[in-house]
Amino acid sequence: MWPLCYWFNLHLLRRTGILLLGCDSYEGFNMKKDSEIISKPLVGFYNFSGCSGCLLTILNCEDELLDIFGAARVVSFLMANRGNIEKNLDIAFVDGSVTTKEQEEFLLDLRSRTKKLVALGTCACYGGLQAMENGRSPFISRYQKVYGKTGPTIVQAFESKPLDALVKVDHYQPGCPIDGNQFLFAYAQLVRDLPAKPPLAKVPVCTECKWRENECLLLKDKLCLGPITAAGCNARCPSNNTGCVGCFGPADEQNLTSEINLLKSKKFPIETIERKLRIFGGARFANEAKKLLRK
Repeated sequence: MWPLCYWFNLHLLRRTGILLLGCDSYEGFNMKKDSEIISKPLVGFYNFSGCSGCLLTILNCEDELLDIFGAARVVSFLMANRGNIEKNLDIAFVDGSVTTKEQEEFLLDLRSRTKKLVALGTCACYGGLQAMENGRSPFISRYQKVYGKTGPTIVQAFESKPLDALVKVDHYQPGCPIDGNQFLFAYAQLVRDLPAKPPLAKVPVCTECKWRENECLLLKDKLCLGPITAAGCNARCPSNNTGCVGCFGPADEQNLTSEINLLKSKKFPIETIERKLRIFGGARFANEAKKLLRK
């Protein structure tokens, strides 16, 4: 019942918990009046390899931007601030995957001076599109195919890695890009040191399809990853008669074996299924699926 209430508030009423800072608790989730906030937490926003679409989603929350910057001291946000300061933080939001030695060193330093580190978007959570070929062929051969075998190299690159392959991650906010309403809810919770895990991460996109009264695309023999993908997108693709591509990553409670058996029973090629699962699910998820596909 709680995921349904959460979805109803976020997508229908737009009550994200950050509407009006200092308002009464019934105006949002677990709100506190400004007078109850002794000191504002220090927050930073960072991005590594990716399209920066998740940070753009935050900046596109135009009606809530003043609340976002008012609820905390945003000391570092390259896309929105001038005069950024690198110091100890209460919360760090990191967008993008790690693909260079320089990024790895910065992430290790950031983790050492941050109380809570948030993986923002599917790239940070699972490696993103740039990780879809991990494990299929040697990285150096793919790198040289794009950049050539000779010539100057300005970075020490390696296979794309999600943040938790290198450091401890305290909170995951998946999506490609993230959902603005879900971010606002999580942000309002985190700056008040409250639990911020999206309840919809536990259930698949199929749940949102049912709430939106969509006809199941799998029944139409269309390849759809909705049964194994975390909800939170408001079933955007299936609502437009397009199969889910899994951009919110694997759901917490999903049955990968049943999904693969269903797709195989509908005569989808094994290579097509594996490629679809690799796009957003990350190498670890794809490798698990590969074993099941070969059975």
